[in-house]
Amino acid sequence: MKLLRHYFISDSLDDLELFEEQLEAAGVTTPQIHVLSLHDEELAHHDHLNYVQSFMKKDIVHSAELGAIVGVCVATITLIVAYYAGWTETAAGWVPFIFLAILLLGFCTWEGGLIGMHRPNYHFARFSEALKNDKHIFFIDLEPNQEEVLERLEKSHPQVELAGTGSATPYWLVWLEDKIPKFFSKTFP
Repeated sequence: MKLLRHYFISDSLDDLELFEEQLEAAGVTTPQIHVLSLHDEELAHHDHLNYVQSFMKKDIVHSAELGAIVGVCVATITLIVAYYAGWTETAAGWVPFIFLAILLLGFCTWEGGLIGMHRPNYHFARFSEALKNDKHIFFIDLEPNQEEVLERLEKSHPQVELAGTGSATPYWLVWLEDKIPKFFSKTFP
């Protein structure tokens, strides 16, 4: 199932907390709802808000994926050069070049992740001005059958401004985020 992410901007965490409670009462699960803010201290006083973890505020995962793509290209070029240069015909054969290709892939992936630690998550980059202006970003990953709930509740929150849509977290990951804590709380009370 494909989810769609809806972004909202607001300057009131109290209103966003009420909005989240109403969404959850209407059947939207907590892992589908997040709040992004530069004011972590204020978020800590709103127990019901599902805030974005600091790890996900950075572009580590996306940059590591890009680094891995670069690494695959570099590793492939290394193996091609070794083959056409005739280096694989020596007594060592392919082993050192395959090992070098694996090292290059790992290094490029690692370096991509390090670069991502210094960048905001590319999904949230378009909201940097709003965040600097003390606004909060509220986003919801909705299933197609939940769109009606959002439309109904959105009208009762005039302080919450629609800021667009985007790609959402995969459905299977949201489902796991919802089910795993429930499993452990029921299994190990």
